Amino acid sequence: MVVTFTVRMTFQSEDRNEIQDALRKLAEASRQEPGCVTYIPHCVQGDPDAVLIYEQYKDNAAAEAHRASDHFKKYAVGCLYQKMRERSREDLIALV
Repeated sequence: MVVTFTVRMTFQSEDRNEIQDALRKLAEASRQEPGCVTYIPHCVQGDPDAVLIYEQYKDNAAAEAHRASDHFKKYAVGCLYQKMRERSREDLIALV
């Protein structure tokens, strides 16, 4: 069963360049994980201080492996989580 979710985070404007750099590095490394189907960070149009990440993993174990990875700890926990003002997650179920 494919695991799909989005994560939305907001940041201070002055952190925008650092956040975008961390997201690029996190995405590049995450896409190399054997269980990652897709990992796409987005800027939210009309809200430049918000990002949305669309993530898919082949199963729950792959999603857990992502959260346990060194690159997640470095870029998500070590940067994004330290700078974010708000965070929300939505789990998705494909219709087809």
